[in-house]
Amino acid sequence: MGHVSKHDVTVVGYMEGCEFFSGYALVWWDAYMKYIIFYIIDIFRFLCVRPYRRVIREFRNCKAKLQSGSYAGSLQVGGPTNLTKNTHLGRNANFNGLVVNGGGEVRIGDNFHSGPDCLFICQNHNFNEGKAVPYDSTYIYKDIEIGDNVWLGSRVIVLGGVTIGEGAIIQAGSCVVSDIPACAIAGGHPAKVFAYRNIEHYEKLKSERKFL
Repeated sequence: MGHVSKHDVTVVGYMEGCEFFSGYALVWWDAYMKYIIFYIIDIFRFLCVRPYRRVIREFRNCKAKLQSGSYAGSLQVGGPTNLTKNTHLGRNANFNGLVVNGGGEVRIGDNFHSGPDCLFICQNHNFNEGKAVPYDSTYIYKDIEIGDNVWLGSRVIVLGGVTIGEGAIIQAGSCVVSDIPACAIAGGHPAKVFAYRNIEHYEKLKSERKFL
């Protein structure tokens, strides 16, 4: 085994120290760059994304007001929504995505809430008395009535000729083909009532005007 001088030990120690501090510097630099990147992303979101979302929301609000036949108060439209001139809205209507399709009349009560991708179909092809098979070019219009404080989950379909009573809740993914009574909780395809709200609690919140 060769002789190891103090100089060699000093050089080896120096090199090991450099490697240690170099590795530490790289870890620190990596963490610092991640912080900078996330900071830039936060600034971008604050300056660009949030104002953009506000602009989109206001545009959708204005569009819904212009498309509807009438509205009684404020609107909050958080998702793609298309209404018709035969659509009449109560106060505090909240849409996260609703399309009204057809020429029938749609009346929506106060404090309405819908999840994304809901669809109202208020007309049907004339297949019983039409002049062609499977249907002709004419339509049969059917109205839809929605009471106050109704909540529709995501992707609910409501067909023409249906009335949904006050305070009712419709489960996500349901297809409503017949009337739903007040404060009922319904779901399925076709939607069936399987429960009711706590009426006493509902009436208490309603009397205190605690509407979302």
